[in-house]
Amino acid sequence: MGSYSKKSSAEWIIDQLNVENAKLLAFVLVIGFIGYHGVLHLKYGSDSCTWLLTAGRYKGDHEWQPYGCMLHKYSKTDARRCFRYLAFWGKYNSFAFIGDSRLEQLYEYFISVVRTRLDLDSSYSTVEHRMPNYTYVDNKLRLSVTFIYSDDVSKTMVDQFRTWQRSDQPPSVIVASTGLQLLKTRNTTDLVLEEYKRNLTRLVQAIDSLAARNTQVLWKLIEGVDVNKLKDDYKRINNNDIDSYNRAAVEILTHSAAKIWKSALLVSAEGGVELGGAALRHCAQLLLNMFCNDHMNYNDGSCCAQPEPHTQLQLLTFAIFLLCGVLWVVRGAWGAYERARSHLQGYAPVSQAAPVPVPAAAGSDPSPLAAMARLGLIMSYFYLCDRTNFFMKENKYYSEWSFWLPVGYVFALGLFFTEDSKSNTVLHREQTDEWKGWMQLVILVYQVTGASKVLPIYMMVRTLVSAYLFLTGYGHFYYTWKTGDTGLVRYFRVIFRLNFLTVVLCLTMNRPYQFYSFVPLVSFWYTLMFVIFALPPHITPSSSHTVESRPYQYLYIAIKVIGLLVIVTVLYMSEVFFQKIFVTRPWKALFVNSDDDIHQWWLLWKQDRYSMAYGIMFALAYLAARSAGVLDERLGNLWGTGASLTATLLALVGLGSYVTFAFLCSNAFDCNEIHSYVSFLPVASYVWLRNARAGLRRRHSALFAWVGRVALELAAGGAHALAAGGAHALGAAERAGVLLVLPGAPRLSVLLAAFVLLCAAHELRRLTALIAPYAVPDDWRLVLRNFAIFLAVLVPIGIHDGMF
Repeated sequence: MGSYSKKSSAEWIIDQLNVENAKLLAFVLVIGFIGYHGVLHLKYGSDSCTWLLTAGRYKGDHEWQPYGCMLHKYSKTDARRCFRYLAFWGKYNSFAFIGDSRLEQLYEYFISVVRTRLDLDSSYSTVEHRMPNYTYVDNKLRLSVTFIYSDDVSKTMVDQFRTWQRSDQPPSVIVASTGLQLLKTRNTTDLVLEEYKRNLTRLVQAIDSLAARNTQVLWKLIEGVDVNKLKDDYKRINNNDIDSYNRAAVEILTHSAAKIWKSALLVSAEGGVELGGAALRHCAQLLLNMFCNDHMNYNDGSCCAQPEPHTQLQLLTFAIFLLCGVLWVVRGAWGAYERARSHLQGYAPVSQAAPVPVPAAAGSDPSPLAAMARLGLIMSYFYLCDRTNFFMKENKYYSEWSFWLPVGYVFALGLFFTEDSKSNTVLHREQTDEWKGWMQLVILVYQVTGASKVLPIYMMVRTLVSAYLFLTGYGHFYYTWKTGDTGLVRYFRVIFRLNFLTVVLCLTMNRPYQFYSFVPLVSFWYTLMFVIFALPPHITPSSSHTVESRPYQYLYIAIKVIGLLVIVTVLYMSEVFFQKIFVTRPWKALFVNSDDDIHQWWLLWKQDRYSMAYGIMFALAYLAARSAGVLDERLGNLWGTGASLTATLLALVGLGSYVTFAFLCSNAFDCNEIHSYVSFLPVASYVWLRNARAGLRRRHSALFAWVGRVALELAAGGAHALAAGGAHALGAAERAGVLLVLPGAPRLSVLLAAFVLLCAAHELRRLTALIAPYAVPDDWRLVLRNFAIFLAVLVPIGIHDGMF
């Protein structure tokens, strides 16, 4: 008997570290997330208004972050826009504050948020009741804000609630709080607390009646104090007594329709009797978010906002996925039945035995039905993350550490997984995948941390987008030069690879094509390049000619590149002409956002209008230099020592010049205008520094290359399974929040959500590759047939959405 070596525990563990097991772990994590959030919703409810008023924390930027939802920061303009919008639809915006001096402070701060200067606006007035009661009225906004002083749950407060109960038009929001005066004048005994509870009980019936008529009643708990800051007549107040009154209020009002405003305690730092400016600002913002978010479309205001309703098209799409899943299960069950029957028949005589079907090997590609079913599962996860309030979200915030530290971790991790490359040429496949990979990871960090607010970082990330378009031009021209293939099958394969996931996301997430801004950009530039190179005169494969035999090939390429630059320049010279072309039906739907606006496409298009041309010209120069023997990729340096050192110095100067430009830019508009002309500097500099020596070309980061192969899926899927925000954001970078799969642990939550996204992206790429041969066969006639079927499916959708 031969001997064999048994694997050690370490070797066995290393064998288990593979993509399939990682995806299995991601699936288990998703099931765990769903179960955990399901328990949270069952225990605490799914109303984000409750989260807003109950819990939260201060973030690193000293802004308040509610538990589980995103808080919009309302400016005076935003607040007035909200009230004006509601007034337009006939709603009377009425707020009432009833309580002690602290609530009076909040009343005064609240009206300062919406009030304009007296000498500029005479549409409002302040009506004095018996002092110190006030009412602020703005007729243009149909807004009324009233303050009624009551230092106890006294007859005044009870009578006022009953008056509102009998009123034909009760306030939209009532904020009540009191107890500070009791703490000042009376000892907190059990008898006093019981009397306080009895008085609160007298409010319950009126509160329930008001809530039944859609009035929101908030009971604001008493904030704590710093006893060292209290004046002589308030020295007897202490936090233990405050807690006793708060517990009494919670005990009684929990059984009513009133909402306990507990987060007011958390936003206010302990001070004296008066509340500080920060506490008042945060409390006013909480009120505005509670009242306005469900009516406005702010990307960063998910608290108290209902999820976007689903459409019939979304239901139909998910129904198709479900049907594929059911058919897959039925087919699998039938196959198992046939195999079992064949196995039983195997005990019959050999002449009567039926052949046993051989099952597919483990890890083999699934059938198209299975692929569609798996795709439906991933889309369901994305939908649960983004289109519902099932998973929680929170606002992004930027700090130097929150951005640069993860970027440093990413590069350290990437360098740890370096290995030998299969090729030694400039910009070989593994190197370009590596380039795309680290760029995509940096962009994910940029999207999660909200670094788009920092202009230098924004400009450097714009350079990464330019680099991707540069690689698109370089790679597709290189392929065309080597093969001469400009056929329809090649074009549709590339377009299918770029757009399959995006189209599925548009259907399942109810988003316009421009929401995934990067994919339309790459698709447009590839289409323009394909059309130019498909037109005669055609380029023959490089293997069939040399520079000496067919020098006119270079002339053809020059003419085509010049034609590309002319088209781009003509479109850029007139924004009106540009819009006339791109808003023409039926392709208008490909270039406008959810607000039917094409301006964002114009901005994205013009920022990188030359990047693909730079890639084509670089590829042409590289191929010509290699054919002429100017470059020797077998040596340590591409050029001689002196020339290489000079080029390296120039490359460093090029990188430094662009970074300096990014830091010296004063505004985004000017930066973007200049960027399109100078974006080749950092890109070409990086190419040289990465390829100057053979030792650098022979090594690459396997981790970055792996990520680079799923960069498109990460770019599209990240807008739903990592970033969070409103429907009007453009891509993940403009989305104002991040997914929170583990409330209370935001950093770990982001890491786990990113891990799940990476695994989902890999599976999506595999499913796309599996479905591609069915959608884009080798025969161009079948390709046109499938494209016609696709257009036939789009026509009724387009008619419904007003494309025609």
